[in-house]
Amino acid sequence: MPEISSSIQSVATSRWEPAEYGHGPLIPRIAREDVERLFDHLDLWDCWPLAHEDGRTVEHVGRHWWFFLSAPVFADPVERHGHARIRLLSHGTDGWRDHGNAFPEGFTPGSREWAGSAVLMDDGVTIRQFFTAAGRRGESALTFEQRLFCSMGQLAEEGPTAWQVPEEVVRADGERYVLDRQDKGAPGLIKGFRDPAWLRDPATGKAHLLFTASAAWSDDPFNGIIGQAVLDEGRWTLGDVIIEAVGVNNELERPHVIVRDGRYYLFWSTQTHTFAPGAAAGPNGLYGMVADAMTGPWRPLNEGGLVAANPADEPKQSYSWWVTGKGEVWSFVDYWGLQGRDVSRHPELLRSNFGGTPAPRFSLVFSGDRVTVA
Repeated sequence: MPEISSSIQSVATSRWEPAEYGHGPLIPRIAREDVERLFDHLDLWDCWPLAHEDGRTVEHVGRHWWFFLSAPVFADPVERHGHARIRLLSHGTDGWRDHGNAFPEGFTPGSREWAGSAVLMDDGVTIRQFFTAAGRRGESALTFEQRLFCSMGQLAEEGPTAWQVPEEVVRADGERYVLDRQDKGAPGLIKGFRDPAWLRDPATGKAHLLFTASAAWSDDPFNGIIGQAVLDEGRWTLGDVIIEAVGVNNELERPHVIVRDGRYYLFWSTQTHTFAPGAAAGPNGLYGMVADAMTGPWRPLNEGGLVAANPADEPKQSYSWWVTGKGEVWSFVDYWGLQGRDVSRHPELLRSNFGGTPAPRFSLVFSGDRVTVA
């Protein structure tokens, strides 16, 4: 595995500070018939495909291979984050097949496994599975420490397998990126160093990892940023911040880039409640910026950065959007069909109206600095 380095790769850090979001395209409303549970005993949420180095989703033995975060069903779905494991499923003409937890029990270094990405190298056999180790294995009380790891595997006839002991890819430096064990945390307020997403830059051939992070140079409670690491001659180098939203938003989650028509499209997910009180708060939705090179500068898509939003009357129906190389958008069903009700005042809806399953997919249309829902 590559050695860890903390040297700096200079890029142009771009600021995301929209004054307004315009009328971004709406994600189609999720109806009861759209909520197809894959398990009775497990909830599923964040997902990512096994992808080729150029971003195409891998098709192997007639199937696409997807990784999901999973946890047992709890009365309050928020509890799932403290029990998350990566689960492998595949999809073909016969629908979904379950292949169990991706890693054996006790194999990864955290107390739970959070989101990442998976890439099939160009040799057609070697897989790099990047993921977030949350907390530490064996900790007596859950912490919100986040570290980036990679496990090497192989693509066999039966799918991804033969995982090697995970190794840490790159560490937060405490100068640009918050380095914090975080013994306590609340949804939307914890600091980030998570969600590693792979990109092979076609212009340079260099491999990048994008990740969600928090600005170490600011004590603003809303200090979300997007960072990167670069693989250079077998060593991962911690790079400079790509996007900063200090004073605007605390969480720019699951950032990832697809390259199309010579442009670099950077997408992330965020929620209304993670915007700073004094900022122009956007809806729960998919956001993005575009650049002509990985070095930036980055420009907000659709002027304000909003790409696709949940309907105003169902603001929490889906979340955690992942755009594939073909521009198809995956997510999971969050709290759907609330019809204006608030789960804090209607706790009976916490379980009955939580989807915990893949959401209906939709596609994006790209036209320069504009990206809309097909």
